[in-house]
Amino acid sequence: MTWFARATRWLESHRFAVDATGAALFALAAAVLAADAVGYASGERLAPALWSVALAVPLAWRRTRPVVSAVAVYTVALAHLVTGYPLLLPGDLAVLVALYSVTVYGPRWAHLTAIAATGVGCLAFVAVTAWSFAGAGFGTSFADLLPSAVFLGAIALAVWAFGLTRRYRRVTVEALRDRAGRLEVERDQQARIATAAERARIAREMHDIVAHSLSIVVAQADGGRYAAADDPQAAVRSLGVISETGRAALADMRRLLGVLRDDDGAPAPHPAAGVAISAAPRPDAPPGPASHPAPDPATGATALAGRAPSSGAAPLTPQPDDADLESLTAQARAAGSRVSLVRVGTPRRLPPGAGLTLHRVAQEALSNVRKHAGPGPGVTVVERWQPEAVVLEVSDDGRGAAAGTGRAGYGLLGMRERAAMFGGTVTAGPRPGGGWRVRFTMPLPSGPTDGPAPTPEEPA
Repeated sequence: MTWFARATRWLESHRFAVDATGAALFALAAAVLAADAVGYASGERLAPALWSVALAVPLAWRRTRPVVSAVAVYTVALAHLVTGYPLLLPGDLAVLVALYSVTVYGPRWAHLTAIAATGVGCLAFVAVTAWSFAGAGFGTSFADLLPSAVFLGAIALAVWAFGLTRRYRRVTVEALRDRAGRLEVERDQQARIATAAERARIAREMHDIVAHSLSIVVAQADGGRYAAADDPQAAVRSLGVISETGRAALADMRRLLGVLRDDDGAPAPHPAAGVAISAAPRPDAPPGPASHPAPDPATGATALAGRAPSSGAAPLTPQPDDADLESLTAQARAAGSRVSLVRVGTPRRLPPGAGLTLHRVAQEALSNVRKHAGPGPGVTVVERWQPEAVVLEVSDDGRGAAAGTGRAGYGLLGMRERAAMFGGTVTAGPRPGGGWRVRFTMPLPSGPTDGPAPTPEEPA
């Protein structure tokens, strides 16, 4: 900031002190000039000096109280005009200063009244002066002094015009400052809204990933634990499902949290090697390849029986742009649920983000079935393509509604938030005959996203 800008800011912030100092200096100069000039002609020095001081004192409030200051100055000028001092005093310059101040800083009606009063004062000054001169025997008429009134009025009009220019500039600057302030506030609000929306989006994604994956892991772990004694192959399959589910969840987490990294240009970290299963051999355990699987020499990971060795790395697969309901239902079947997928109508290409929303809603609904429906529920997933909307229904015949849980958690809130972003709706509640139903409706826009979606390789 330059010295001129700092000085201007200081003067604006100390208006009364600056104006009071200027008014005091002006009063001193006007009093001295009035006492010398007018007193020399009339022989009286005190009265002209006092009138000049009275005219200058109200100028101390010319910017803080412009209307009051102008009224006081005009009143004193009229008083000294009609009480014996028709001649112009040096302090009468305060009338022009008050006119300028009320024009720049006062309301519109005030400066219009001030310029009208100034014109009337010029005529009154000429009339009183002509009457005084006629009483003194000089024989001067009103018409003789009328050019003086025109001259004084022209000076007042010039001051008023200059004040109007300054007023419009001040109003423009204040409007620009106000607009800049409102834009800053709006920018901060938009930043806070964007931050809150991004936090909500990340929270929804985290909930969907963690809740869906952990529900599968818990179900498979419980099933594998109970089946380990009677059916070791079932336990092996459960461990395989847990491994693949955890790996997919880890990939989703890495992809989601990657947007929060500051060093976006940094190279991706090397995938971690697989965790090798090692244990000391039991003395009473019979030797054989089944009891101690050999680690893979290339990766160090242990291969489960009947399965290929796993590297342990979580591949960064892209998020689904279209709803991959086949993989969701297959995953649910692998977790022990009886799930059927039904498609009605001709699938259409969804706009960016809408397919992921449909996918997440179906994923959350199937996760709620595993958590609340009880053992062995029958689940039906219906994807209905209508001319102007796509409808997804996930219903089950479990005991979720009878248990009184209501399933009103963060998952249902996340589904409704996702649906609201695309103008859709989500309803969830008990269905007739028992069980639970989740219904998601999303309108389909018309335009370049229209057209049939790629046909799946396997029918649902």
